[in-house]
Amino acid sequence: MRYAIHFTPPAHDPLTVAAAQWLGRNAFSGEATEPPAIRGIGIHDIAFNTALPRRYGFHATLKAPFRLAPDVTEPMLLRHLMRFAGTHSPFELPKLEVVRLGNFFGLAPVVPCDTVRFLAASVVQEFDNFRTPLSEAELERSDSGDLSAPQFANLHRWGHPYVMDEFRFHMTLTGPLSLVEMPRFDLALRDYFEPYLKRPVEIANLALFIEEEPGAPFLVHSLHPMGRVAARKIA
Repeated sequence: MRYAIHFTPPAHDPLTVAAAQWLGRNAFSGEATEPPAIRGIGIHDIAFNTALPRRYGFHATLKAPFRLAPDVTEPMLLRHLMRFAGTHSPFELPKLEVVRLGNFFGLAPVVPCDTVRFLAASVVQEFDNFRTPLSEAELERSDSGDLSAPQFANLHRWGHPYVMDEFRFHMTLTGPLSLVEMPRFDLALRDYFEPYLKRPVEIANLALFIEEEPGAPFLVHSLHPMGRVAARKIA
């Protein structure tokens, strides 16, 4: 069993529903969804090029997948996550847009957001003692060979290269694409998601995702509301 702490909008949010349809799976229910009909790109092309993010579900990573430390139980993790979420106030992200991130596409804010960077760094630090450190084999698999020095240091210290100063908030929409495929996916994604990006996205919860066995699709286990109301309920 692996756990991850992410952000994802609520299950019935229009953006969540649209993203689940694009990816072909709903991370809340685990059910498969029909890809949207988009001119210029076939449903089989969409299905093939969303296979990787489909398994992980629609999310923005805050704490990458980890196994619990030997002295930690799931109820302990849940209690701490509920309390932690209650100490952070909800906030709105800058407007999201479809962006190219290396060889894949995702949704990311049009301008940097220090608040979400602070939240992500806090999650990484707060829950580091809850994870089992990566084994040597896992470290080798996670090191692609082209990590920068800070990314390599992050991998060994925090279990993931793209944290702290290397963090960039994004919600992945495709797997790796060839240069030939990039333009048509860029156009298709912008056309499809534009109606759902008109209103601000609020970070109002932290989501616990679970992978029940190696290679299994990740599912939303629970959403944990942020803010003082949540903290008072826990107290």
